[in-house]
Amino acid sequence: MSGLLSARSRAGLIHLLLAAAAVIVIIPVVWTVAAGFRTQISLLMGELLFTPVGSNFAEVLFSKTSDFLLNYRNSLIVGISSTAICIAIATLAAWSLHRMRWPGWIVHVFLAWTLIFHMIPPVALAGAWYTMARAVGLDNTFTGLVLAHATLNLPMAIWLMGVSVRDVPKELEEAAFIDGANMPAVLWHVVLPIIAPGIAATAILAFVFSWNEFAVALTLTMKQTATVPVAIAKFAQDFEIQYTQMAASAALSILPALVLLLIAQRYIVKGLTQGAIK
Repeated sequence: MSGLLSARSRAGLIHLLLAAAAVIVIIPVVWTVAAGFRTQISLLMGELLFTPVGSNFAEVLFSKTSDFLLNYRNSLIVGISSTAICIAIATLAAWSLHRMRWPGWIVHVFLAWTLIFHMIPPVALAGAWYTMARAVGLDNTFTGLVLAHATLNLPMAIWLMGVSVRDVPKELEEAAFIDGANMPAVLWHVVLPIIAPGIAATAILAFVFSWNEFAVALTLTMKQTATVPVAIAKFAQDFEIQYTQMAASAALSILPALVLLLIAQRYIVKGLTQGAIK
């Protein structure tokens, strides 16, 4: 009986800690969204009770001086394009590393290098990338930013896709080869359907990271190609910080990631836990 109570106590403590962690994460988001419905005076005075207004969202979306919808489109273009490139290269790289007959030291060195590269702050690379992009005419272009974001997210994608590829039973691949399938056919018809949850999880993470990336986007873009994080930062001007408009644009920027998480939640959980249980 005491053991049962102890197990229930542990379960209750775990749920309490999870609830506390959820509250810590949710409170800043709720505060930001609520700030988008407040006036500047109400926000600065710290009023707990306020009358919601929609003028901040209207100004962000429809003001003649606002380019937020253009920035939103730019972020979608860059996020989708860089994610597609990242997933395609990462899948092929993971397949090559874990299925081709590479010497073990090459695989380990390559994965170690991707890990080290992923640990480098993007702002440390922004200056060099700007110089390179300007030299080849890719500054202030979607192409330059897409390639930069794909490069930033590629190490993470290779590690996650490597876990998925390793979990594919080799017997299925060998059976397909025996039946006369070539390597592209095996990869397309056998491997990809099995690792689909891993692809979904990796793609969502890569898209979210690209959507939220600021330092490189600020360096490589101008008004025509600026993304959402760059647009939000512009509300902090030299002589005024438009807190409520910034909060409204931040609330709108959450929507794509929220929709993706709601639609593909089960794929994310399955993809990220793939390989954890044998």
